Amino acid sequence: MDKRVYLETMGCQMNKLDSELVLGQLRQLGYLSVDDFRQADVVLLNTCSVRQHAEDKVYSRLGEVARIKRERPEMVVGVIGCMAERDHEGIRRKAPHVDLLCGPGKLNQIADLLAEVLDTRRQVMALEHDRSRRIPKDRRTLEHDSIELLDLSRTAPPDGNVLQAYVRVQRGCDKFCTYCVVPYTRGPERSRPPANIVAEVRKLADMGTREITLLGQTVNSYSYAEGGLTVRFADLLERVHDVPGIERIRFVTSYPGDFTDDILEAMRDLPKVCEYLSLPAQSGSNAVLRRMRRDYTAEEYMDLVERARQMVPGITLSSDFIVGFSGETEQDHQATLALVERVRYKNIFMFKYSNRPNTKADKVLPDDVPYKVKQRRHSELMALQHRLSTEHHRSMIGRRVEVLVEGPSKPALRARKAIEAGKEKTSRCVDQLTGHTRGDEIVVFPGPDSLIGKLVTVEVTDASPLTLQGVPADGPGVPPIH
Repeated sequence: MDKRVYLETMGCQMNKLDSELVLGQLRQLGYLSVDDFRQADVVLLNTCSVRQHAEDKVYSRLGEVARIKRERPEMVVGVIGCMAERDHEGIRRKAPHVDLLCGPGKLNQIADLLAEVLDTRRQVMALEHDRSRRIPKDRRTLEHDSIELLDLSRTAPPDGNVLQAYVRVQRGCDKFCTYCVVPYTRGPERSRPPANIVAEVRKLADMGTREITLLGQTVNSYSYAEGGLTVRFADLLERVHDVPGIERIRFVTSYPGDFTDDILEAMRDLPKVCEYLSLPAQSGSNAVLRRMRRDYTAEEYMDLVERARQMVPGITLSSDFIVGFSGETEQDHQATLALVERVRYKNIFMFKYSNRPNTKADKVLPDDVPYKVKQRRHSELMALQHRLSTEHHRSMIGRRVEVLVEGPSKPALRARKAIEAGKEKTSRCVDQLTGHTRGDEIVVFPGPDSLIGKLVTVEVTDASPLTLQGVPADGPGVPPIH
């Protein structure tokens, strides 16, 4: 009987990539991926520690899993990722049924850990701070490049969708922003060898991948010494750009204080690099930025935005913001609103400040903004961005945009399932497709499934705050651009 694994991913793109690579290893061991933990022989939760809500969600899921494990004690339960690294003692205390704990820097050891649990039925751990654990000699060289170097790791995902893929270029972070746990859970900043990155991109291109997103905690800080020279991020973009079969290149997430003009020049001059930039500001107040230890001012941030718009025509921007950080006044909040209004982002991700244990802020800065004030400021920022997103999308009505067609839209998938189940006979949206523009706008439009995986031109006919609606520029059977 086939072994079954359930892997639930919580958190950022980095976690999604980690999960994909872990599943690649386990599939090579004969595991089948399932969508219901109740059906699994192995349950893995890939966790996030950025906010308390994310950790609460893990404990809630572990509670559900515990009930199943009482009925099936042979089930293996594992917690991997940032929360395993940050709060392993808490997990062992609150969820004693967890068999396996593995930090994000040790995921290349998942197969060995799982084998040890099955062999000994004892709890096992592999954590960044734990140097006592013996690592097999043939795996020792993987410490700084982790599971990307394992030939097993880059197999097609269970659904066969290889159109878009993440590629990690860098691990860890050296910024030590006062609110952030990442330097403690993912360790110091380490850039991967460019040759390994390019080889991975080539393998993905051979599998049918057309869009690559390069990942790093501060991706634009990438730097690797090679043959007496230093390979910077702009150089890496050029090398990835030369891989045949790749049509689009994106990258996240950039740190404003390290962003150099050579990257903007690469975005301008390399046709495959999309005109989209994720540039977290976190606050529009210099006083708050200093307390966050962000190492740039709001004025320097705006100068970078203006250079980006001058050097990369048509660039779209997104950002992250934290509301209610320690000491944030109403004046600080208004400065954030003013920055967002001035930049006019395509979209932003916004979070109410959540104090994280053992960070600098936890130790020296009070969490002194009342929760109701955080909620109100979050709502005001959300309302502002809703208006700006609507204006941004509506400004695109009548334009033609290049779309990488990713598949049927969610309403189309629901309609198809209803038709298959005999609940409906037909639906207007059954042939609706979806994809992203180069600027990362979501587009839905009618078209045949034969367009999936292709670049097509779509004329925008309507817009909402979240999506663009359109029609293929030359009709439903529009030939692809490439």
